Amino acid sequence: MSSPPARGPGDRSGSSSGQDSESVWHPAREWLESAVGDDMIDDDQDMDYVLESGEEEEEEEEDDEDAGQQGFDAAELELGNIHIEFTMEGGEEEQEGREARVSAVRLLNLLASNGLRQILNPNAWRGGIATGNDDDYDDDDIGSFTYRRRRRRAENIPYPDVPSKDGTELMGSGDFGSNSYYVDESKKRRKTLAHRLMWRELGTGTVGARRRAAQSVFQDLIPGSVADKIIHYDSRCYSGQFSDDGNFFFCCSQDFKVRMYDTSNPYDWKYYKTVDYPFGQWTITDASLSPDNRFLAYSSIRNLVCLAPTDPADQSDPSILDLSITPSGRVGRGHFGSSHFGIWSLRFSGDGREIVAGTSDHSVVVYDIETRQTVLRLQNHEDDVNAVCFGDSSSPHILYSGSDDTTIRVWDRRSMGDGREAGVFIGHTEGLTYVDSKGDGRYVLSNGKDQTMKLWDLRKMMTTAKFDTIDANSFTTGFDYRFEPYNEEYYEPHPHDCSVVTFRGHRVLKTLIRCHFSPPGSTNSRYVYTGSENGKVYVYNLDATLAGTIDVGMATLNSRPRDPDIFTTAYEMRSRGGEMMWRTCVRDASWHPNAPVVAATSWNGWGLSTGTCTVHTWNDNSPSDEGDPPVGRSYDSKLQYVEDFNRYKDTELRRSRLISQQLRRQPSEEPMW
Repeated sequence: MSSPPARGPGDRSGSSSGQDSESVWHPAREWLESAVGDDMIDDDQDMDYVLESGEEEEEEEEDDEDAGQQGFDAAELELGNIHIEFTMEGGEEEQEGREARVSAVRLLNLLASNGLRQILNPNAWRGGIATGNDDDYDDDDIGSFTYRRRRRRAENIPYPDVPSKDGTELMGSGDFGSNSYYVDESKKRRKTLAHRLMWRELGTGTVGARRRAAQSVFQDLIPGSVADKIIHYDSRCYSGQFSDDGNFFFCCSQDFKVRMYDTSNPYDWKYYKTVDYPFGQWTITDASLSPDNRFLAYSSIRNLVCLAPTDPADQSDPSILDLSITPSGRVGRGHFGSSHFGIWSLRFSGDGREIVAGTSDHSVVVYDIETRQTVLRLQNHEDDVNAVCFGDSSSPHILYSGSDDTTIRVWDRRSMGDGREAGVFIGHTEGLTYVDSKGDGRYVLSNGKDQTMKLWDLRKMMTTAKFDTIDANSFTTGFDYRFEPYNEEYYEPHPHDCSVVTFRGHRVLKTLIRCHFSPPGSTNSRYVYTGSENGKVYVYNLDATLAGTIDVGMATLNSRPRDPDIFTTAYEMRSRGGEMMWRTCVRDASWHPNAPVVAATSWNGWGLSTGTCTVHTWNDNSPSDEGDPPVGRSYDSKLQYVEDFNRYKDTELRRSRLISQQLRRQPSEEPMW
């Protein structure tokens, strides 16, 4: 079954001709036009998504005013008796006695980039139902009305210490790798790979010492920025992960396809298979591989999950799992009074019998694959659940869920009599984008829109009784991470932060960027790592210091020529003489469990219009490789060599070197004193 074409900006039907050549596309434009066309808008969602209500699209001939009103109704804004009126002054039509009219879509498009979410937030209106001290807010004029954003309540508030004291203790505990031998530390010498191999081969000392020596061999081998392979896709990539045994890799892209690769040799990938999501909405949001590698579950902004066999000889259509089916056989009702919800996050249980999902109707759903029904539905969150995971790889009892309500809820399925969570992690001041478990039932990692990544310990979670006395929404700024940069003045330490270590330096903007624990086999569990909006993978030590970065943007720069239809799919415009810029946003990264190899999946290309999966290996910081095939070469999604892409990159590289040489030869100007 073939999947529908990906819908690019300005083209709801998938055609590239729908874009007006005289207009410039803005990332808010498609979101707003989609909201009006689909009769559904959700301001709290990521820019990646457009939630569909299940109703038919309105006819194109419908009046713009009516369409705009439907968009506001679907947003479920409780503005009370507030009446919004927009006027335009000084127009020629007004001088002639005629009223100037602006379509609702155009007006919303203009407002979105300046904070439409804050403008339409009922808690942001002056004179309305806003609460709190007015001194804690800044007023910004937007037309004839204002909105308010919380500002910092004190000056010079320090960020968490780096290195972190608690993180330093964890690094010495043995749970996260091993420390360097004290002789090397005292003499300030680097422990080389040959040195580590020697101690492993000697096998001296106790059994524990020999085991630690073996595990520490790969500990310092952080992959470099030079890409072994650049795998190109014609749409943005949203996630990509290795299997637990490292023999398998899958990559999800916005064209509703999941590509699978054989990575049993992590340095020589083989194309495996492609499966489709036949009725996707906007993109494939997540995928999860069963523990035995036999099935791949993947989702879109629907209440349906596709379950496809990974066997390349099995070309059957995927099975469809409806997560709205309750144990009684009835269709459940979601937060918005409908069974039509979107799935943001998806995970297999350790035994492969269940799937847990985080949804757009503020719920956590546990689905039994054998009985084909939902066995548990939890709706304690106050906003979308962007991330879910199991706490223990061998047990399905402990669940974690991260939400846009800034909290991580801890669920123990063995004690769910009152339907309440077992505890709460609180400390992020903006919504959560991802949650990952170390798999030991104790440590959890999260990425937040407050531009921090946090490590949590299950033993330090907040009780529900204490959490009931806290208003988590009072600590958020309300900034829109899809369009805005995060101003450091927004930062304010959470007074109830119960996290262990806070990591900062990366950027969690534009999309739901993911973070992970490094695997025990290839890194000795020494690091945590995350993607970033600035085109890099950040690798942190447990004490919050930076262990290294992988610059995906530099590795892929000019690796494919400009597409003549780029304006139909571009996400972002960067001005440099009106020229579209090459941009990279690393949304996900995966560290191979048995080798020093990282695969980064990104929004990549001219205006973030396409996607790549880049393979980075440890090469001791060498800028090149004499092996065959050469590093940094471009391939298509089936790993076929793309001559045009590589020729273009070589031409651009020679051109940039020539310009650099000419600049160096020019005499420097005399300084003016």
